[in-house]
Amino acid sequence: MYRRARRKASYFFDLVSFFLRVFFQALSPLWSWILRIPGVEFLCIRARLLCVRVQNFASLTWRGRRNEPSENNRYSSDEEEGVSGGLYNGPTVRSPSEVPEKPDEPTEVKVEKEFSGNKYRVDETDDFYCDYDSTWEDENEDPPRRSRTFQTRRNRTYKFIRFENAAKDMQNYRHDYPDEKPNLSFYHGDTPSLPDGVYIHQFHNEWKGKYAKLEHTHSYIQWLFPLQEPGVNYEATTLTKQEIQDFLDSTTARKNLLKSYELMLDFYGIKLENEETGKVARADHWSDRFQNLNNHTHNNLRITRILKCLGTLGYRHYQVPLVRFFLEETLVNGELPRVKDSALSYFLFAVLDKQERRKLLKFAYDHYNDSEPFVWCPKKIQDAWSKAWQEQDQFSLEGNDWDNMSMHN
Repeated sequence: MYRRARRKASYFFDLVSFFLRVFFQALSPLWSWILRIPGVEFLCIRARLLCVRVQNFASLTWRGRRNEPSENNRYSSDEEEGVSGGLYNGPTVRSPSEVPEKPDEPTEVKVEKEFSGNKYRVDETDDFYCDYDSTWEDENEDPPRRSRTFQTRRNRTYKFIRFENAAKDMQNYRHDYPDEKPNLSFYHGDTPSLPDGVYIHQFHNEWKGKYAKLEHTHSYIQWLFPLQEPGVNYEATTLTKQEIQDFLDSTTARKNLLKSYELMLDFYGIKLENEETGKVARADHWSDRFQNLNNHTHNNLRITRILKCLGTLGYRHYQVPLVRFFLEETLVNGELPRVKDSALSYFLFAVLDKQERRKLLKFAYDHYNDSEPFVWCPKKIQDAWSKAWQEQDQFSLEGNDWDNMSMHN
């Protein structure tokens, strides 16, 4: 019953995915206009992620009750099912010499080369070619260097993506879990991002200034700024501890990360004034970019990821200048009202240095003028800061009175 429900759920989401794809392809101009509505694009990303998670859940093997036959029991070996009891009832012919003397010892299985030859060679341009499935590779030949060929969106259905993820997992198992470092390889320029197939130097040279592409493409930010936590791009991989250490030891990777940071700063209308200190300021085109940033709130998530990545991969001292910039723009200059809450709740608390974080909180408290309470700091600390204000104001008033009395005398 549970397996039947899972199959129905998987079939349902495949069907929904097909109809939505056909619908949006037919109304692509209208859909591009709808995506410009603030918040719609973010909801679509979350809905897509929810569909993937539900499908992954539907594909899990249900253990069932003790007396319920499982999937593994249905596909048991001939020794368990009998020659005619399994799902496969093909002919099994054994000569007397092949019968083992002892029934407890496993028999050697002779594998015939039934599926070998050029007829079964698979080209990378095949619609359902999977980069991680070596089933159709010749074992006598060296594995070819993979140059990823990307399927069109027509063929990259959820069902194929699920298979590709499973194939990757099984490939790691068959090869004794190799220590791969895809993020480091990407930043060295050896492999492209997935699923876009763009190399790091192409991002820096060809994507800079392409603001529409940077805005509406959602699969690159996880590659430019990798973290130890997953994002919405299920084809990006999380950082490992060893990969982080190797990244910090690589001059090439760190230089490319700095270029990625400048690429995104330019997208947000900001420029890096000092590479040593990380000081940032408004760029010449800040007005248009601020308007875009304020209208598309999913960029708040991107900025949070950027700050986390800077702290993880060797640019920890860049966190404070960027957070201070957004606090000044939102609390002092009155810009980016839809970024202010994220700056206070996320950007500020991404800063790893505790003393600098306290200074930023003090700055935010001093310039916070909203009617809503300042919830980002304990009330005891706020009372201490308010008391210091009052004492300073009283001291200033007494100083002014003394100056006035001196003038009259």
